[in-house]
Amino acid sequence: MSPTAPRSAVRARPVVLGLVLPVALALGWEAAVRLGLAQGRLMPPPSRIFEAFWSLARTGDLWTHVGATLGRVLAGFAFGALFGTAVGALAGASERFRWFFDPTLQALRSVPSIAWVPLFLLWFGIFETSKIILIAVGVFFPVYLGVAGAIEGIDRKLLEVGRVFRLSGFAMVRRVLLPAVLPAWILALRSGLGLGFMFVVAAELMGASEGLGYLLLDGQQMGRPDQILAAIIAFALLGKLCDGVLVAIGTPLTAWQDTRRGRL
Repeated sequence: MSPTAPRSAVRARPVVLGLVLPVALALGWEAAVRLGLAQGRLMPPPSRIFEAFWSLARTGDLWTHVGATLGRVLAGFAFGALFGTAVGALAGASERFRWFFDPTLQALRSVPSIAWVPLFLLWFGIFETSKIILIAVGVFFPVYLGVAGAIEGIDRKLLEVGRVFRLSGFAMVRRVLLPAVLPAWILALRSGLGLGFMFVVAAELMGASEGLGYLLLDGQQMGRPDQILAAIIAFALLGKLCDGVLVAIGTPLTAWQDTRRGRL
């Protein structure tokens, strides 16, 4: 695109390109079903999925389920990100802390999300507490790893420059450590948010009566693949929206980076 092109056109270009693949796949499958090349019983065409989506939206059920899921994800994300950042900072700054806690945390990180469900049901019951804690567990590990790895990987020369200028402890954190860790921290938050949306499905299997995970289970029990796919699309749109908000918040904080833009 020309360097003189409007900024709005430059910003819109990635959005348009990103829509090409899903729109092409949707139109292709719709055409295959309408031409009789596929049945569309277990994999409904986009028109039927849109009908299910619109029916849920018109009755208000969709917004109830979206609101319940979003509230759980945001609450779990807040707790998981907070504790992940704190523990990751301690693990990155202290070798003894890392030697003591990291092996256990790495072992727990390998436990599947669904394995926590029966234990959390026994400990916290079937209400919101168990669901939010399960989501927080999913968010915790990528944030912890990202922060600990970023602090551990700080260039020693940066610390030496800070000591040469006799920066105090607070000044060293604010002017050296925080800028060095911030890009990796934002990336870790995005990974944690994505896992939060994955864990919320397992969380909403724990006796939930509303939420997109409940909508998935209801669609399976009722034999409605169109409802299942509508819930999956709602998950995708909601996750993309939340990720976009996080990117929009983090971009100004890392605008100082002199990194690659566009192609190599």
